Amino acid sequence: MPLRPDRRRALPLIAALLALPLIARPVPAGEAMTLPPPTADLPPGDGPQTVVLAGGCFWGVQAVYQHTKGVVRAISGYAGGGAESARYDLVSRGNTGHAEAVEVTYDPKQISYGRILQIFFSVAHDPTQLNRQDNDVGTQYRSAIFFRDGEQKRAAQAYIDQLTATKAFARPIVTRLDPLGAFYRAEAYHQDYATLHPNQPYIYFNDRPKIENLKKTFGDVYRSTPVLIGQAQTN
Repeated sequence: MPLRPDRRRALPLIAALLALPLIARPVPAGEAMTLPPPTADLPPGDGPQTVVLAGGCFWGVQAVYQHTKGVVRAISGYAGGGAESARYDLVSRGNTGHAEAVEVTYDPKQISYGRILQIFFSVAHDPTQLNRQDNDVGTQYRSAIFFRDGEQKRAAQAYIDQLTATKAFARPIVTRLDPLGAFYRAEAYHQDYATLHPNQPYIYFNDRPKIENLKKTFGDVYRSTPVLIGQAQTN
């Protein structure tokens, strides 16, 4: 698959580091955050529920929720733009209006909407970065919650207000709350990517630490075997 320009620039150095003996490799960066749970949450409801979250590259966000108990399915895709441009080669230009996003389907009897959001803000991404996540820069990497209804919007806004009031982050939270017009599933080679490519340099340094932080911070809902959506291409 084609790599993004900012990732191609970093690959020579990362590849050289990974070529070192395992004991000499640097430990991937990233610290787990311990955020309080939401004081207000949604009622469980009947049957599976869905929420669409955007927090930088969808590989890592998908992987976090695939390792979360109660999640039935996590699909990488695009939200915020139209159907005609919901393709990786176009979205990656940053001018289609889309964000790389993950549709999380969960069983509310096992995990709540608020818990999903707590994980989103704690380990899945940095909600204080505007239109970027670390070296991934552009509006397609923005932090956003695409709400399906007013209840999801109100609960998400209440949690952002709660975190802001308690100064949980040193910088302001910039996560957008946008209505979900449509969610478009990403290409097959993007699905289950972090699981199928655990030693790919980008995954090793950016996404594996998120999974470790999930295990460390949310051990009660962490599962070691991810729930995958199928066999993706491995090239």
